[in-house]
Amino acid sequence: MSGLRVWSLGALLVLCVCCLSKAGAQITHPGEVKALQAIKKNLNDPKNNLRNWNKGDPCISNWTGVLCFNITEKDGYLHVRELQLLNMNLSGTLSPELGQLSYMNILDFMWNNISGSIPKEIGSIKSLELLLLNGNQLTGPLPEEIGFLPNLDRIQIDQNQISGPLPKSFANLNKTKHFHMNNNSISGQIPPELSRLPSLVHFLLDNNNLSGYLPPEFSELPNLLILQLDNNHFDGSTIPASYGNMSKLLKLSLRNCSLQGSIPDLSRIPNLGYLDLSLNQLNGSIPPNKLSDNITTINLSNNNLSGPIPSSFSGLPLLQRLSLENNFLSGSFPSTILGNRTLNKTESIILDFRNNLLSNISGNLSPPANVTIMLQGNPLCNSNLFNITEFCGPQTGSEDTSQSTINSTAICLVQSCPTDDYFEYIPESPERCVCAAPLRVGYRLKSPGFSDFLPYLSNFEVYLTSGLELKLYQLSIENFIWEEGPRLRMYLKLFPPVGDQSIFNESEIQRIRSMFTGWHIPDSDVFGPYELINFTLLGPYQTFILDSQKSGLSTGALVGIIFGAVAVAATLTAIISIFVTRRCTRKHRTVTGKRQVSKIPIKIDGIKDFTFEEVSLATNNFSSSTQVGQGGYGKVYRGILADGTVVAIKRAQEGSLQGEKEFFTEIELLSRLHHRNLVSLLGYCDEEDEQMLIYEFMPNGTLRDHLSGKTKEPLSFATRLQIALGSAKGILYLHTEADPPIFHRDIKASNILLDSKFTAKVADFGLSRLAPAPDIEGIVPGHVSTVVKGTPGYLDPEYFLTHKLTDKSDVYSLGVVFLELLTGMQPISHGKNIVREVSMAYQSGMILSVVDGRMGSYPSECIEKFLTLALKCCQDETESRPSMADVVRELENMLRKMPDADKTPTEPAVSNPLKAATPPFSSSSMKNTYVSSDVSGSDLVSGVIPSITPR
Repeated sequence: MSGLRVWSLGALLVLCVCCLSKAGAQITHPGEVKALQAIKKNLNDPKNNLRNWNKGDPCISNWTGVLCFNITEKDGYLHVRELQLLNMNLSGTLSPELGQLSYMNILDFMWNNISGSIPKEIGSIKSLELLLLNGNQLTGPLPEEIGFLPNLDRIQIDQNQISGPLPKSFANLNKTKHFHMNNNSISGQIPPELSRLPSLVHFLLDNNNLSGYLPPEFSELPNLLILQLDNNHFDGSTIPASYGNMSKLLKLSLRNCSLQGSIPDLSRIPNLGYLDLSLNQLNGSIPPNKLSDNITTINLSNNNLSGPIPSSFSGLPLLQRLSLENNFLSGSFPSTILGNRTLNKTESIILDFRNNLLSNISGNLSPPANVTIMLQGNPLCNSNLFNITEFCGPQTGSEDTSQSTINSTAICLVQSCPTDDYFEYIPESPERCVCAAPLRVGYRLKSPGFSDFLPYLSNFEVYLTSGLELKLYQLSIENFIWEEGPRLRMYLKLFPPVGDQSIFNESEIQRIRSMFTGWHIPDSDVFGPYELINFTLLGPYQTFILDSQKSGLSTGALVGIIFGAVAVAATLTAIISIFVTRRCTRKHRTVTGKRQVSKIPIKIDGIKDFTFEEVSLATNNFSSSTQVGQGGYGKVYRGILADGTVVAIKRAQEGSLQGEKEFFTEIELLSRLHHRNLVSLLGYCDEEDEQMLIYEFMPNGTLRDHLSGKTKEPLSFATRLQIALGSAKGILYLHTEADPPIFHRDIKASNILLDSKFTAKVADFGLSRLAPAPDIEGIVPGHVSTVVKGTPGYLDPEYFLTHKLTDKSDVYSLGVVFLELLTGMQPISHGKNIVREVSMAYQSGMILSVVDGRMGSYPSECIEKFLTLALKCCQDETESRPSMADVVRELENMLRKMPDADKTPTEPAVSNPLKAATPPFSSSSMKNTYVSSDVSGSDLVSGVIPSITPR
C-alpha cells in the first residue's frame, strides 16, 4: 500500500506538470529545481532566510536569492541567472549540484560561514561571469576546472582558508579581469603562465604562503593595474627589472615578501600612484630617477638600503607619505623635499626617516604645520644643528585618521522626523531638514591608491554617486576606518531624492543593490576595486523582497498555472494529507517541544548551554541600562542569573564578520582551562540566531581602563606589580600546564581583567592557537606558522616578519603591557611606539619623564628591575627574551623585596622617590619594528569594552 501510494503521488505530479504545460505556463527547468533543492540541503540556515525554497516554482515564486531570465530559452523553460546569497549567515557546504545551474551568470555566497571545499563542478557553468565566495571558511585547493570558464570576469575567494597551489589552468581565463585571492593559505610558485592573461587588471594575493620567485613575465601583462603580493615568502627572490616596463601599473605592493637585491628603476611607469616595498632585505641605493607625479605613497622602510636620499623625491605634487625608516641611508636630509608645494587644510604629509645614518640637513628646515618629519635615530640628531630638536624627539604626528566620523553640516531646529531610528534628516540636502529613511551600506575599498583619505573624500563622493546614478546630496559617509591590507572600510547612507516619498521604492532599491552586486560601478584608478560588505534593510524597508526578481511572466501564463493547478489540487490534497498525517504522527513526539538545535557539536562538561530566554531575563531583555561595553564583536551586558550569579554576557552583533570562528575557539579552549588568573567561561547561548558567551563578571573592568585614567583611583606601584605577576602566571599556565599548551596571541591591557580584589585574569581567547604537537620522532617544533593576527603595538616583530608564532610572542606582548603599567602610555599613539620611547628615555637617563606620575611613591630599585625585565621581554630577537617561567620568577623576587610586600594589592606603596640611574643593560641592539597597518585583534568581554579596529 505504501508503494502504491508513492506511485500514485508521482503519477499525479507528472499529470500536474502536463496540465501546466498545456496551459502555456513557463516553469523553471526541472534539473535546476532539483539542483537548488540539493544546494539548500547542504546548507545550514539558522535565520531561515531560505524558508520559501520549498514553496512553488523557484523562478515563478521568487525564491530568495534566485534571479531568473525574464524569457524562456529554446527548451521552453525558465533558467536561473543569478544566485545572490550575500551575508545570510549560512553555513554548511557548497553542493556539487551547483554545476547543474548551467545558465548562471553570478554565483554569490559572500560573507557567510560556508566551509568545505569549492566543488569542481562549478567549472561546468560555462556562462559564469562572477564567482563570489569571499568571506567564508572554505578550505582545500582551487579546482583546476575553474580555469576553463570562458566567460569568467571576476574570481573572489579572499578571506577563506584555501590552500594548495594556483592552478596553471587559470592561464586559460582570457576574459578574467579580477583575481582577488588575498588572505588565504595558497602556496607554491606563481605560475609564469598567468602572464598570458590578456584581460587581467587586479592581481591581489597578499597574505598567503606563496614562495619561489616573482615571474619576470608578468611585465608582459598588457592591462595590469594592481599587483599586490604582501606577506608572502619569496625567499631570496629579486624584483625583476622588467617590472619597470609595466606601462599601465597603478599600484605595486610587495611588503614583507623576503625579497633581496636592488630596487629596479620604476620611473618609466607613467601613472604609478602607490609603491610599498617595505619589510624586505633590499639593498643598494634608491634609483635616482623621478617617479610618477601621481605617486601618493612610497614605503621603502625596514630594508638595507644605503646611499643618499635621491633629489627626485622632491616636489612630488600628490605625495602623502614617504617612509624610509630603518635603513642605512646616509648624507644629508634634503630640506627642499616639499618643493614649492602648498597644502590645503585636508592635506597632510608624513616624512619618516628614522633610524638611518643621515648626518646633516641641506638648507633651512621649516615645514608647514601639517607636515610631520621624523628624524630620530640619525647622527644629525646628536649634532648642534639649529632647530632640529622638534624633529628628533618623540613625535605626536598628524591627527590620527585611521578611523574618522564625517560630521553633518545640517542644523535642524524643528524635530519633525519620526521618533524611531530609521528616519533622519538628509545631511546635505539642498532643502534643509528634509526627513527620509536611508539605505545603510557597508562598503570597502580593497586596494586604494593613497594613504590619507580626507583629501580624496570629495572626489570619492562624486565618483560613487555618479556610478550609482544618484545626486551628490543623496550620499552620506557616516565614517571610515583603515583595516589590514591596508583596506578602507566605510559605512554609507543613501537617501531618496528630495521631492519624492521619504523612502526608496522597491525597484530603486533593487537597482542600487544590483549596481553594487553586479560591479556595474566602474573601477577608479585612485580608489581601486571595491566590494559590498552588507546591504541591510531596516525599518520601512524590512518587508521589501530584494533577493529575487519578478520573472516577467504574462497574465495568460499565470492564469494557465492557476487553472492547471486547480485541476489537480483536490486529488493531490487528499493523497498528500494522508501521507503527511501518518508521517507526522510518527515524528510528533520527537519534534514537540524541541528548541532550535545548537551548532555546538558536543555537550561540554562544566559549560552551561543557556537558553535565549534565560539570558534575556538576566539582562532585562538586554536593556540599555545593563550594557557595560561595546566593541567590534558586539555588546557586553551585566546580567544576573536566576541563582543570583552576576555575569558578563558578550553578545555578537548581527553581521559581525569575525565572531563565528572566535566564538567556537573561545568555548573550546576555555572549557579546558582552569586557573585563578584566567577568566572563567560559565556558559554560552547558541540559539534564536544568537551567539553569546557568558563569563564571570569582573567588577573592576580592564587594566586599560585604569591606566587610561577612566577610573577614580590610580593604581599604586605595588598593585601594578601584582597585576603583572598575575597576568604572567596565567600565561605561564597556558604555555606549560594546559593540555595541549596554548599560545594566546592577543595579550594586551584591554584583555587583562580585574576582579573585586584587583586579581588579574587574562581574557579573550578568540585568536589563540594550540602550540605545535610533537612530530613522529617526538620532537616538538618551536613555532606555529600562521597568518599574522593580533593588535598593533603588541605584535612580536619576529612573528610579524616571519609568520612564526611562538611562546616568546606572548612574552613580547606581555612586555608591552609591563611598559604600560610603568608609564600609563598607549602602545602606539600619534606616531609614538611605547617600546622605542621608553628605551630612548632609559638610555638617556630620562626615565622619570615617562614613568606614570599617578602611582605615587615607589622604590627606585624595583622600578629599575621591572623596567629592565619589560625591555628584555620586548627585544626584537626571540632568543633574547626570557621565558614566561623566568618572567614569573623575576616578578616574585621583586615582590618579595618590596617594603610593603605583605600589603593587599589595593594599598599604595610608600617608599623613596625614583633616582636617576645608569641603565643596567645595553639596549643598543634594539631596533623595533613599527607596525603601521591595522592587524585587527579580537574583542574583550568584561565590564567595559574599548573601541577596536575590525578585521
